[in-house]
Amino acid sequence: MLNWEIPYLTPDLPGIGGKMRVEIDDFVVEEVPAYEPCGEGEHTFFGVEKRNISTLALIQQLARALGVSEREISSAGLKDARAVARQTLCVQWVPPEKILALDVDKAHILWAKRHTNKLRSGHLRGNRFTLRLRDVAPGAETRAAAIVEQLLARGVPNGYGRQRFGNRGNNHEMGLLLLYNDRAALRTHGIHHLSYKMRQFLISAVQSALFNTVLAARIERGLLDDVLLGDVARKEDTGGIFIVEDVEVERLRVRAWEISAAGPIYGYKMLAAQTEAGALETAILEQAGIALTDFRPFKAKGSRRPLRYYPEGLTWQMESPDVLRLSFFAPKGAYATLLLRELMKTEVVLEEETAEDSDADA
Repeated sequence: MLNWEIPYLTPDLPGIGGKMRVEIDDFVVEEVPAYEPCGEGEHTFFGVEKRNISTLALIQQLARALGVSEREISSAGLKDARAVARQTLCVQWVPPEKILALDVDKAHILWAKRHTNKLRSGHLRGNRFTLRLRDVAPGAETRAAAIVEQLLARGVPNGYGRQRFGNRGNNHEMGLLLLYNDRAALRTHGIHHLSYKMRQFLISAVQSALFNTVLAARIERGLLDDVLLGDVARKEDTGGIFIVEDVEVERLRVRAWEISAAGPIYGYKMLAAQTEAGALETAILEQAGIALTDFRPFKAKGSRRPLRYYPEGLTWQMESPDVLRLSFFAPKGAYATLLLRELMKTEVVLEEETAEDSDADA
């Protein structure tokens, strides 16, 4: 069965430990938009700052105040309750002045401006985090410096976090049973009927687990910050992808953060890696007992996802002997938890990270 767990990139470097979100102000996240509203159109974009309330609960409150359906208010991503979060929401046919006049519990409106199209999930460049970790281990300053040095040089593993696979950690196993069309096995798990949305969600969990399996294999072989012959590589500046034909030349570009290897979000139309890289990816798919064509009935086309991400603007400082303050930008679809687990050497779960990741194509 697939194992979605990812090994540490820095297993030999002791973590700083610590506790997250002891206080609300210890966790601040701000969306970085993909574009700014143009100032005209039937949709109103508006910025909110919320405290101790989830995005979905805030949307429910806003819908009641505006007299609209919750489905008419959209967001680029979800931010969970125990945080200070600044994000953009959108509603149609409501003027900016009405939005600005709202009195909102546990949140306030920062701005409102018209735009020509609806804000949809994933319409953001990424998120900037400012975090405070309390009760860190003695020697945290030295430990953090060593780990941060490695992450800036090699990158943060761009895998899917624990929350992707459900409270029991087995969403991908149910997805595999769907791919196998094993209805009897599904019934033994109490699953007799699945909505279209849930079917797609479970298939995306399989894709995520397979990606993590490839990522784990690359980390174990020292290949997170390297390329193989036949790899699909992604340009950091434009997002363009190409097949690696000259490993020595492209390896230099990887070290310079010009390109990164892109792992497989398996699907029936996915751009396949070739030769050495292709053999690795094919072997992992075969070990799971599935083929790319098995994704076709679920309309899961597949895509490629960078195996690592650069924590842009990563800074940290000790506010006191046992409190570390950390700030960094994570691009859309990248999990902040993967950086935190390397630093703390413990598993971290953030509820909001399940909603704005559109890479797992199902």
